[in-house]
Amino acid sequence: MKGPLFYSKILLFGEYGIIKDSKGLSIPYNFFKGALKTDENPSKTAIESNGHLRKFVTYLEKIHDENPKLVAFDFETLRDDVEGGMYFDSSIPQGYGVGSSGALVAAIYDKYAEDKITILENLTREKLLKLKLIFGKMESFFHGKSSGLDPLNSYLSLPILINSKNNIESTSIPSQNSEGKGAVFLLDSGSTGETAPMVQLFMEKMKHEGFRNMLKNQFIKHTDACVEDFVNGNVKSLFGNLKQLSHVVLDNFKPMIPVKFHQLWKHGIESNDYYLKLCGSGGGGYILGFTEDIDKAKKALKDYNLEVVYNF
Repeated sequence: MKGPLFYSKILLFGEYGIIKDSKGLSIPYNFFKGALKTDENPSKTAIESNGHLRKFVTYLEKIHDENPKLVAFDFETLRDDVEGGMYFDSSIPQGYGVGSSGALVAAIYDKYAEDKITILENLTREKLLKLKLIFGKMESFFHGKSSGLDPLNSYLSLPILINSKNNIESTSIPSQNSEGKGAVFLLDSGSTGETAPMVQLFMEKMKHEGFRNMLKNQFIKHTDACVEDFVNGNVKSLFGNLKQLSHVVLDNFKPMIPVKFHQLWKHGIESNDYYLKLCGSGGGGYILGFTEDIDKAKKALKDYNLEVVYNF
């Protein structure tokens, strides 16, 4: 048995900012994917995944008991399938900021939710917000607190524009130009990051007025501008804002950037060959990069594993 595929995602803009109502833009990334599966002879990984699913089912039952109106699942079938060894077969790396738990949440909702909102119906803002709320509750099992955006992206497999907490919509982004020199890429930091401790660190920083002011007047301002520029295809303005954003992150989010990348980050800003930013909560996993000239960026980053995700 194998269920439909659910893809990873990349939050191009909005990490940390969307907690405080900045804009955000999230796109599906079809390079990694996962599906619910049952095997006759499960591997060690499959058995491990099945163990996580058992705990997840208990958590979902608890959510349902606390708020039956939010979402109902066919628990009988779900429990039977998990008892029968079902697991999540996934190529999405965990702790890399590309939505491994989001894809799992989307897969469980898709298969077992009753009266589910399907991707074929007219997705009004109300329906999108309801899905986001359900997914946020479900994904909190993995991170302690979740916006619900990763599973939403994985479920819909569409770019999602976050205008504010209560205003999200599916959107289109300029189509890729395979001839274009501009690119968005992923850099592998070589280590995993954990979301919960990073978010906790951010919340600690938010207690300081200086940090709150920086977030509002610099970080969110440049994030919002980058989202507008990217969606509207304003490349020149986008790179001006990206440079500012990369600078603000280096100055104020250092603990979220793996130490060996501090110099590389700075070099990008000084040389204009590329600009780096956090992919997800940081602390490890992937780092997101933007360049106007992919050949220059590849040359400057030749010692690193670079994966192009979007050309323009």
